[in-house]
Amino acid sequence: MMPLVMEELHRDYTIHRLYEAADRPALETALPLIRAVATGGGTGLSNDWIEKLPSLGIIAINGVGTDKVDLAYARSRNIDVTTTPGVLTDDVADLGIALMLAVLRRLGDGDRLVREGRWAAGEQLPLGHSPKGKRIGVLGLGQIGRALAIRAEAFGMSVRYWNRSRLTDVTWVAHESPVDLARDSDVLAVCVAASAATQNIVDASVLEALGPEGIVVNVARGSVVDEDALIGALRSGTVAGAGLDVFVNEPKIRSEFYSTPNTVLMPHQGSATVETRLAMGRLVLANLAAHFAGQKSPNIAN
Repeated sequence: MMPLVMEELHRDYTIHRLYEAADRPALETALPLIRAVATGGGTGLSNDWIEKLPSLGIIAINGVGTDKVDLAYARSRNIDVTTTPGVLTDDVADLGIALMLAVLRRLGDGDRLVREGRWAAGEQLPLGHSPKGKRIGVLGLGQIGRALAIRAEAFGMSVRYWNRSRLTDVTWVAHESPVDLARDSDVLAVCVAASAATQNIVDASVLEALGPEGIVVNVARGSVVDEDALIGALRSGTVAGAGLDVFVNEPKIRSEFYSTPNTVLMPHQGSATVETRLAMGRLVLANLAAHFAGQKSPNIAN
């Protein structure tokens, strides 16, 4: 977390850093006394670690992803799992749009063309595509999905969506399945929450339905996309391109992604702005403070 947030944590609590080898002996001694864990959405806390912490009462996640914490098991141990909703919505949605534009307008290819001197030597960048008039399908219409859809409309795109539950407060076209959504989309924006039910929800059938002119943008989690199917679809031309901020086993992602055509890769930067990371950290601090004051945080996920 941001240095300012860490300073406040150190001011108010006794801190043990699990990721620092030098702190491990003190951590082992403190295990029975630890009452709170602060962690990231991509790191979470395993059940094995929960079992080592008999006094644990809260797992404060710096993010909105809860797929790396067993929410039901934590609740069975009377442990609150909190997140930092709302404050990262806009930045993640912004990055989704940025990835879409980068693929449509070939920003990665253009950057390399200039840097490598090939433009000066006379090589031309192939024409890109405009988002105007295209259809964007939003897979998962939570806060981030809605924010991304609103931004897409500003670029002249029409919106359709699939959500795990039917929504009555939006006028966008709803589809009954991810395949139906992909078939009716030029860009598929993946914003669905990661869970066992959504693992590999973007599979070969969805990619085939999206088609050879279609683009995939993923700002959710790597686990919701079948990476075998996506790499194969990119190489075969089953889809036209992809903008990806998240991957399975990140940061050690599959090397095949390095050579996939018309693909823009980002190192999980959805919420990575100074402003949002500060706001997220302050929510972590607020969630911890509420817990230790004997109050229920409004951001409990389980």
